[in-house]
Amino acid sequence: MANEALQPIVDIDRMIHEPARLMIVSYLYVVESADFLFLMRQTGLTRGNLSSHMSKLEAAGYVAIGKEFVDKIPRTVLWLTSKGRKAFEVYRQSMKQVLDSLNGKSDADK
Repeated sequence: MANEALQPIVDIDRMIHEPARLMIVSYLYVVESADFLFLMRQTGLTRGNLSSHMSKLEAAGYVAIGKEFVDKIPRTVLWLTSKGRKAFEVYRQSMKQVLDSLNGKSDADK
């Protein structure tokens, strides 16, 4: 039974599960969009590190990246795609299921 409860870990989305990307996707999940500098400050990631993770998330189809100008200053804006939003919801549910099973709780107990 313990193996069944932990099975969702095997299938976890590793693109999201990496700690830096989990922070990024979590922030983007609760907002419509965020600019690059805001995410850099919130996550504590360096410019290069954030850029690298954003590129991976964009390649996976989870994040869209837009460029705009505000008072002639370039601004990079990021948001979760519908695919990214759905992937994060699946990830959250899988992790909740695993963590609840460790406490001896199951959906039937709720």
